[in-house]
Amino acid sequence: MNCLISDHVHPYLLDSLRQANINITYLPNITQQGVEAIISDYNILIVNSKIKINSAFITQCNNLQIVGRLGSGMDNIDVNALQDQGIHTVRTPEANANAVSEHVIGMLLSLANHLRSSDLEVRDFDWNREKNRGWEISNKVLGIVGYGHTGSQLGVKMSGWAQEVVCYDKYVVGYGQQNPLIVESTLKDVQQKADIISIHLPLDEETHGMINTQFLQACKPGVVLINTSRGKIVDTEDLIAGLQRGYVGGACLDVFENEKVDTYTETERLMYQALYDLPNVVLTPHTAGWTFESYYKIGKVMADKILALV
Repeated sequence: MNCLISDHVHPYLLDSLRQANINITYLPNITQQGVEAIISDYNILIVNSKIKINSAFITQCNNLQIVGRLGSGMDNIDVNALQDQGIHTVRTPEANANAVSEHVIGMLLSLANHLRSSDLEVRDFDWNREKNRGWEISNKVLGIVGYGHTGSQLGVKMSGWAQEVVCYDKYVVGYGQQNPLIVESTLKDVQQKADIISIHLPLDEETHGMINTQFLQACKPGVVLINTSRGKIVDTEDLIAGLQRGYVGGACLDVFENEKVDTYTETERLMYQALYDLPNVVLTPHTAGWTFESYYKIGKVMADKILALV
């Protein structure tokens, strides 16, 4: 079998597939057009987020049997169109779930304790203890929207910290029976009870722009919003308005509506500058699931799933 890998992967994945006598073409810098030009020669395609797989793409896949998505998001892949052609899809959401959940906690601690501003001020010989007085997580209610691989990891970790962990998932039920500190709730209950809400949802037609003014104003006043899933789930302008007007107390964002800085329009640049100027936000460049350990685990899980199919 022939396998095309279109993004950077841990050597474990390459070695495992080669040991199974799979011919590897490793082109981590290949473009969409480059993949389309050669895909008819391959039985397996492994992608990250840059390659878009839609119905038009699939018509060129004469021999394709498996598509592997490094990570969890499938918003760049038409899964139904692949299934219609009998092509298997595999992904690795369990591989970086722990990394993302730890990142959420780190961002939240940074926000609550003013770690970023404190660090910069101390380095500048500026000593502001009262200005940087923090607030504690232990007496707050944590809300989790989306209780899949990552949401559940966060829930287990935070169940010993927060006063209560209230969770909503449209498609998963019964998880509260496994941990008495996890409360299965409606979305409305999460909005009304939670001091902190962490979003762990896929991006699709249902969730696109879900976190908007209407959603935020229905939340507890001063809610802290955390998003490490997909940027387009949150309406950035609406979030900025909530932060500026005070009904949102803070935000931790690892993902953004547009993550290609060199493509920003002037309107986008002004919007993001307004976000960056706010003191009550913590921002990271889509690195929540990007640890040394998750890099290996993504490769291992992908190898195991592909080898189970060939």
